[in-house]
Amino acid sequence: MSNLDEAIKSLLSIEGATGAAIVDVSSGMALAQGGNPGFDLGVAAAGNSNVVSAKLRTMRDLGIKDEIEDILITLSSQYHLINILNTKETSGLFIYLVLDRNYANLALARHKLKGVSAEVSI
Repeated sequence: MSNLDEAIKSLLSIEGATGAAIVDVSSGMALAQGGNPGFDLGVAAAGNSNVVSAKLRTMRDLGIKDEIEDILITLSSQYHLINILNTKETSGLFIYLVLDRNYANLALARHKLKGVSAEVSI
């Protein structure tokens, strides 16, 4: 788990980050999580696994063969980034990152998230 914990620390060091989790899509369980976004991160992780599953199912039904990179949900005060981990070792996992819109640079956060996601291993 140390690599997952290190990934959470790296994610939380992104400017504006208030919460982060690495989540199993099939169960909705967070394998690692950290931060304090102002809501229950475990419940949000489980809910977002439904978002990822629904999108994957829709892509399959449409015959779309591409891989999802990111899903972005914008709220009035936050950005919620879902980054699907697509390596053989991390298949079935995603990173969930919560950003405060007042302090985050979305482009920079996505760039840094991509770097962290490339380093995640279990």
